Amino acid sequence: MYILTESRNTLSEIVTCTTEEEDAGLRLDVYLAGVVEDATRSYLKKLIKDKRVLIDGKACTKPARSMVAGETLTIDVPPSPSAWPEPEDIPLDILYEDEDLVLVNKASGMVVHPAPGHHNGTLVNAILHACPDFKRAGEDMIRPGIVHRLDRDTSGVMVVAKNEVAFKHLAAQAAAHTFERRYLCLVRGEFKEDRGRVNANIGRSLTDRSKMAVTGIRAKEAVTNFEVLERFGIASLVGLQLETGRTHQIRVHMRFASRPVLGDPIYGEHEYRHWVISDELRAALKGLIGQALHAERLGITHPRTGERLVYNAPPPQDFQTALDALRAYER
Repeated sequence: MYILTESRNTLSEIVTCTTEEEDAGLRLDVYLAGVVEDATRSYLKKLIKDKRVLIDGKACTKPARSMVAGETLTIDVPPSPSAWPEPEDIPLDILYEDEDLVLVNKASGMVVHPAPGHHNGTLVNAILHACPDFKRAGEDMIRPGIVHRLDRDTSGVMVVAKNEVAFKHLAAQAAAHTFERRYLCLVRGEFKEDRGRVNANIGRSLTDRSKMAVTGIRAKEAVTNFEVLERFGIASLVGLQLETGRTHQIRVHMRFASRPVLGDPIYGEHEYRHWVISDELRAALKGLIGQALHAERLGITHPRTGERLVYNAPPPQDFQTALDALRAYER
């Protein structure tokens, strides 16, 4: 896939792209998942049914239609209901706040910002309600103040800029990889090493454009450092630190290392459903809300004072319940 043009206006977003050899045979809705960022599959199917997707100038209304190399697609993405997200009174765990930024412990299941199919109920909507002094930060109207993200089902510490000056400083830190980011996750099986480093480039999957994968084609450098904190035989508690920040990086790297994150609906293998384990452990693992991945710590340099801010947050209850059950099982 190669995006040729992308134009934005107040009415809609028009994206034009051309399929390549590796895209041949993909379903249309699967291919579009790699083009329209953060869109749900149901939303993409609606775009297709509404004749908003043209292939070589002709509308295609079949989501399962197979792609052919060399085709030109034009996608008319309608705008969000509101150009500026509406403030919403959503529970928010604020760890720190001042006039420049806010650090929050994002809940698992919460989308960070509005996107196709997720127009409300996001972290941005919650921030705008909780922080009445919030000013426009950044050029993207639907992602004000967002300088880094966590996946919807990944919980943990995030920072959001509250004004333009803070946004530029924090965005520069994120781009330079000077954020201190530590994650906890539960993975299948055990690493032989106590510590290690996964250095494998990540790009769009060649078989499913909605996924990321370790690949050498149009990929970006991705480095994840891991440390085994506890071993349970069938699973492990692992601490991770990122040197880069690619989409789904930890989840893809753990799968690549044959240690997929437990509960991961995309990259995981739910083999625990067939494990010979106690009912208590099985119930705890089934109770995971998405992947057992938590951003435990975030360290940043304050954009105004230069002070180093480091904040931690404990894992959510579903993660802790699974961890406690694994500890009890191992004993």
